[in-house]
Amino acid sequence: MSALLEARGICRSYGRHAALAPTDLDVRAGEVLALVGPNGAGKSTLLSILAGALSPDRGSVVAGPGARRVGWVPQRPAQYGRLTPRENLELFARLEGVAQPSEAAARLLRLVDLPDDGRLGSELSLGNQQRLNLAIALLADPDVLLLDEPTASLDPRQRRRFWDVGRRVRDRGGGVVFVTQNLEELARFADRVAVLLDGEVVFDGSIAEYERSPDADVFA
Repeated sequence: MSALLEARGICRSYGRHAALAPTDLDVRAGEVLALVGPNGAGKSTLLSILAGALSPDRGSVVAGPGARRVGWVPQRPAQYGRLTPRENLELFARLEGVAQPSEAAARLLRLVDLPDDGRLGSELSLGNQQRLNLAIALLADPDVLLLDEPTASLDPRQRRRFWDVGRRVRDRGGGVVFVTQNLEELARFADRVAVLLDGEVVFDGSIAEYERSPDADVFA
């Protein structure tokens, strides 16, 4: 599988604290990659650097020819609380240069099953705010979708719908990377696992290799 994103030697510190040691990681076409590890392991820092939302202290992230667009769903709501979901989507569509913003907003509201009843973003439940985050990330039809603990606030039905949408990116040859501490979700949706511990990638392999490797299970 070809690499859509190639991270080479990326690292990041906050003061004297090394959040991410020098790290190499590939995001591959047609693959779902899970990033797992305990709190503070460096997962969100790594994902933010891959998204371009955070600059590494050293190293670089290079996009392959199939990765023209990257969509990022952060842990916290990344939307305007004084706008409705539809208004948020239309605004971000214009910022992304998406043709026909109104039609794009209507399509994504249906895709993520988000209510369109005039409530403001600040009035939505955490689960609905997260689904709005996903809809915003999907506006430009991303080749790479980066998800930071995306289903933590969702009920089981919403979680299934969320992953149905995520798999569409993989099935059309894109790459998906998600941070999770949900081992059931890991087994059901990931093709490959990278395990982080104290800012270092200590394992990177297939689900089958992960299940066979006792050293990879940092939650044991």
